[in-house]
Amino acid sequence: MADNETLECVTEHERILQEIESTDTACVGPTLRSIYDDQPNAHKRFMEKLDARIRNHDREIEKMCNFHHQGFVDAITELLKVRADAEKLMGQVTDTNRRLQDAGRDVTAQTEEVICCRIQQRNMATTVEKLQLCIPGDTGYCYLRGLIPAVEYYAALKTMEQLENVYIPRVSQYRFCQIMAENLPILREEIKEISMSDLKDFLESIRKHSDKVGETAMRQAQQHRTFNSAVAKQVHTGHYSKPVYSLSGRTHTHISNGLLTDDDAGDEEEADEEVLTAQDLVDFSPVYRCLHIYTVLGDRETFENYYRKQRKKQARLVLQPQANMVSTSCLSLFFVVEDHILHATRGLVTRVFTDELWNMALSKIIAVLRTHSSYCDDPDLVLELKNLIVICADTLQGYGFPVNRLFDLLFEVRDQYNETLLKKWAVVFREIFESDNYSPIPVETEEEYKLVTSRFPFHDPEIEKQDFPKKLPMSQSVPQIYIQVKEFIYASLKFSESLHRSSTEIDDMLRKSTNLLLTRTLSSCLQNLIKKPHIGLTELVQIIINTTHLEQACKYLEEFITNITNVSPETVHTTRLYGLSTFKDARHAAEGEIYTKLNQKIDEFIQLADYEWSMAESDGRASGYLMDLINFLRSTFQVFTHLPGKVAQTACMSACKHLSTSLMQMLLDTELKQISMGAIQQFNLDVMQCELFASSEPVPGFQGDTLQLAFIDLRQLLDLFMVWDWSTYLADYGQPNSKYLRVNPATALALLEKMKDTNKKNNIFSQFRKNDRDKQKLIETVVKQLRSLVNGMSS
Repeated sequence: MADNETLECVTEHERILQEIESTDTACVGPTLRSIYDDQPNAHKRFMEKLDARIRNHDREIEKMCNFHHQGFVDAITELLKVRADAEKLMGQVTDTNRRLQDAGRDVTAQTEEVICCRIQQRNMATTVEKLQLCIPGDTGYCYLRGLIPAVEYYAALKTMEQLENVYIPRVSQYRFCQIMAENLPILREEIKEISMSDLKDFLESIRKHSDKVGETAMRQAQQHRTFNSAVAKQVHTGHYSKPVYSLSGRTHTHISNGLLTDDDAGDEEEADEEVLTAQDLVDFSPVYRCLHIYTVLGDRETFENYYRKQRKKQARLVLQPQANMVSTSCLSLFFVVEDHILHATRGLVTRVFTDELWNMALSKIIAVLRTHSSYCDDPDLVLELKNLIVICADTLQGYGFPVNRLFDLLFEVRDQYNETLLKKWAVVFREIFESDNYSPIPVETEEEYKLVTSRFPFHDPEIEKQDFPKKLPMSQSVPQIYIQVKEFIYASLKFSESLHRSSTEIDDMLRKSTNLLLTRTLSSCLQNLIKKPHIGLTELVQIIINTTHLEQACKYLEEFITNITNVSPETVHTTRLYGLSTFKDARHAAEGEIYTKLNQKIDEFIQLADYEWSMAESDGRASGYLMDLINFLRSTFQVFTHLPGKVAQTACMSACKHLSTSLMQMLLDTELKQISMGAIQQFNLDVMQCELFASSEPVPGFQGDTLQLAFIDLRQLLDLFMVWDWSTYLADYGQPNSKYLRVNPATALALLEKMKDTNKKNNIFSQFRKNDRDKQKLIETVVKQLRSLVNGMSS
């Protein structure tokens, strides 16, 4: 084993020596360390081995030197021979070098000049090269500075982009290029500010010139509406000739049936001129330019927000109620501009934004218009407001905005318009009534007759047969009222125009408004007229006659409306005119007023009565006041013969009843304490005159003694006292065939008490006391029995 270990150690030492010989000296350390890390005393053996190897190499070196020694000696010998030649050659070289240096000094100087020139040429070429790189940037920057004053913002931005991305990066090391690069953001902001300033100027210009441009847009909408209306009428009538409106923007006034004249469209020169659209009158380039600039600069959202915010502010300013309310032209232009911006730009405004603005504007418009229309009392102003609303609605509807709420507002305004018309016509009716003489219309000639009948539909065969001069039964107010009702219908129709409603709806509107005029305004004016103190019986009679003729004319008013709207009255749901009931109510009121005034007149005559209630005997003739009253009634009832129907009979009966009641109240007046038999006789004479008047048939048409029955209560009461037939009265009381059936026990008792308490100068009771005291007892008995009857009735 010792031999094996020795062999392995030798082998290992050989390997280490080979590594030392073949490895870089920097790596010898680890190899040597491996010797010391091996077996103990291995390094000694390695050193021995190393010494042996060194000796071996020395022997080999010695062998090689011995082999080459002779050649080395020969070389040294030849080298010594060459030394002399070398020194000679060295002298020659030194001389040549000296002479060469002397000759090269000029060449060196010239060479240095050539080098300087070459350097200058190189620098110049480099400079030219660099300048050629700088020239596009510098030229572009100068061009850029000239584009901004020339309002070529888009080209300026493109130039900036080219400078930043292409030219300036090539020469960014130069200071002037750095300055240009630093100025580009400043110029970009300047362009933004200028474009924004242009936008502000645009918005301000839009606000200042909104009326004119809005009117242009509304005028175009009105022309288009006129064109459609004209075409519809021409197609309907079959007289269509040439268009009154063309899509090319030129208008023509050649139309055969007169639907549109030169006055409607303007002068001939204006008709031949090209009609500018609202877009033609508004320069939208600031908006496009600013939008494009902000888009290019990547700040489009800021611009959109600013534009929308400003337009919202302007919308609120437009919608502020001024002295002339909201300007419809401004409103029209505002949304025409918004519609154009919506379609001409991509995303600057959206349909949602315009709809939001429109809904906000619509709510404020409706509120303002509703408020102002409610305070407006001039129908012409309300009509003008309606026309503006319609034109504005048509204009905006043409741009796609929903305007149904505006047309719904027009129905409210229509009610206000009708109210103003009613107020206006109430004044007209009052003036007509105040200026009327309430006398039949005198007609002297055929021309006058035709003039009246042309204004009012009057047809009476009996009057037509009469010779001139003649009188028409109604007064001047009748044809005037009829004409004014037609004028009202025309005025009401003006509001219904252009509302895009069917003929049936317009017909219904006209009929309803006419009904309001008749049932409310005219009826109120008639009622107030009838109640006026200065209106006498003659005027009331004429009013009744007038209302009769106006009532008959209602069918002609319905035909008039039918002719206007071309809607047959037989159409389902067609509203009928309430004029019949209106005039009937007025006539009934006039009749009632006749009865009232007639009774008041009777009361005035009765107040003139001056009976001497203690007179011993009557005068033998009726009282003067009563004869005057009867004469008045006769003359009045002669006028009543012109009244229609049973008005005269009713008035006569009412007058007789009131007269009978008044006379009865005169007898039973509580302030009258005593009545003599002579006064009873005088009173009886007056009642007889009343009965004679009733029997004389002051108004024809009464059957038998119907009118005389108005005085039956008085007659039976006076007969009872004149005949002194108490036994019969008391015996037959309560029987249906009693002679004194209409005499009430209380009435008889009250009158008997007045006669019982008369003074001693009363002749009747004097005779009773002197001639027959039993009669006095009879009176007491009758009084007791009457009291028992009265008490029995009360219980």
